Amino acid sequence: MENLKNGFLLLIIAISTYLSPSYGQEKKDSVRYFKNTIRINLSNPLLFGDKNLIVGYERAFKNNQSITVNIGRISFPKIVNINENSIQLQQSSKDIGYGLALDYRFYLKKENKYKAPRGIYIGPYYTYDYFKRENTWTLNTADFTGEVKTDITFKANLVGFQMGYQFVFWNRLALDLVLFGPGKWFYNFNTELNTSLSADDEDLLFSKINGFIDDKIPGNSLVIKPGSLHKKGSSSSSSGGFRYVVHLGFRF
Repeated sequence: MENLKNGFLLLIIAISTYLSPSYGQEKKDSVRYFKNTIRINLSNPLLFGDKNLIVGYERAFKNNQSITVNIGRISFPKIVNINENSIQLQQSSKDIGYGLALDYRFYLKKENKYKAPRGIYIGPYYTYDYFKRENTWTLNTADFTGEVKTDITFKANLVGFQMGYQFVFWNRLALDLVLFGPGKWFYNFNTELNTSLSADDEDLLFSKINGFIDDKIPGNSLVIKPGSLHKKGSSSSSSGGFRYVVHLGFRF
């Protein structure tokens, strides 16, 4: 996961380097001013799969500021195939997910040649992600043999500050790059079981789920513990996070 993020960051830098010369070659008088941009998120499908589809809208104001709203379907990464003597993960699963992101941008008037939404910008952002995944496990232990279903719910809030650059081509086409976006994650995991298990079997199952969380969310401190009374486990945590996004948009 970390290598994928590093590769994606290098891709953003490469695109920025490649496109930067065209910025200086454009003629200011030939550029029309458009306040609205509709766009699609290109980075989420690249990083997390084609089930992720997020669309957005940006509206610019007279004072070189803008607000953006992005919403769409997202999918939590699949748990890697687990096939051991005592526990197996079946391929069938159901998942629901959606995401919301809000930005408030300050386009730097002294640094930019054109009006917003164009050029370099800074500003705060907020994102909210919700995932719900159902998985079926086959357990074969001394105390239990059969299928167990888990409902995994993940809620995440990310608050931070970002810096980015928006390129414009042929007056209408916009390429928006969030280059640097440190922030703070606040997330909650909850897992429910459809049957009662012994303490040892619950520990075995939850250890696999926790291992998956550690793999997909580097740096997290979540440890989901089973609750015998309610047949579920949950955990909340916070950690540092980053945001790198590529949008392709149409101005009007």
